[in-house]
Amino acid sequence: MDVPKTNIAVNDLTFSLFQRPLHPELFRIFARRHLKTERYEMMLWATGCSHVVSVFTGGVCLTELISAPGQLLPRRGLIERFQFRGQKTHKCALSRGLSYMTDFQVEKMSANLYRQSQLDLQRFARNRGLFVAFSGTTPEGLEPFSYIDFEARREELHIHAFHAFADQMTIIKTQSLFDLRG
Repeated sequence: MDVPKTNIAVNDLTFSLFQRPLHPELFRIFARRHLKTERYEMMLWATGCSHVVSVFTGGVCLTELISAPGQLLPRRGLIERFQFRGQKTHKCALSRGLSYMTDFQVEKMSANLYRQSQLDLQRFARNRGLFVAFSGTTPEGLEPFSYIDFEARREELHIHAFHAFADQMTIIKTQSLFDLRG
């Protein structure tokens, strides 16, 4: 598999939230999932050690993404943008009964903990979620990877993402909730 650009400093990555869909040609998509329920539709793309999640409901679209510096993104529809530094929680309520919340943290770890996290997440991915490992390893034998899990409920969509940067022995953990009850 192609190696995504993972030698980017984690705190240079950007988290963005858009009130619009984004075109797939803007990204290098390594894996994807599509989900359609009675109340909403979800598009999930693993875009290297990052992701794009779009949720469509009642004529509204909300898209969250993690992107590298220099990623070409539109300005139209941008609600929020910030960099990964420390821990952060963000909430917003949109019109038409859709609200959103995300929480993320950046965790630096030892080589042993990184390796064990990768093994655990690969095991979880056998039953659910999306796991993508990328070739190219560090001297410690570690490789970059992404694990994205989702739980679809009638009026909620939960996303749990883990993006691992082997050269920095760092994992970005995000949890997002798309709530259709407003």
